Amino acid sequence: MSESLVVPRLAAGAHDLRPWEMADLPLVREASADPYIPLITTVPPVYSRAEGEAFVRRQWTRSETGAGYPFVIERRRDARPVGTIGLWLRDLPEGRATLGYWIAAPHRGEGAAGAALSAVSEWALGTLAVPRLQLLVEPWNTASARTAERAGFEREGVLRAWQEVGGERRDMVMYGWVGSRPA
Repeated sequence: MSESLVVPRLAAGAHDLRPWEMADLPLVREASADPYIPLITTVPPVYSRAEGEAFVRRQWTRSETGAGYPFVIERRRDARPVGTIGLWLRDLPEGRATLGYWIAAPHRGEGAAGAALSAVSEWALGTLAVPRLQLLVEPWNTASARTAERAGFEREGVLRAWQEVGGERRDMVMYGWVGSRPA
């Protein structure tokens, strides 16, 4: 991909999805403090302002280079950023895109991930006409698995030793959505 993408603003239940801003550094700091998020993302494992700013710039670069759409998930009632979701287009020439998301620990259980996943999926399947959406979840992560299933994704199987996480190969469960969103 080389075409610059514009990250749109999308409504997601009680949340809004929007592009990253430097004002989102407190969210990066919260995610850095999480024992798991830095293992599976490019969130810095030790927060500093410079590392936080570099993380935000990486999100901008992803849309500028056409790699995907990184969104901040913002709680509408108080404009508080609570997490992120990304639609990654590396495999779009093969007819598929991958989603990934995380919610900072203090905001888990509020429905933000599910609302964001539904909104981005509907937009990707409809507006972008992506034939297949997929996401990967570690087998132990039952909350993320429930989020995927509630959003309409189907469990397709376990990919053994699929990804390195924290220095070891880990299994991942593949979830997919094939076709268009029901009307």
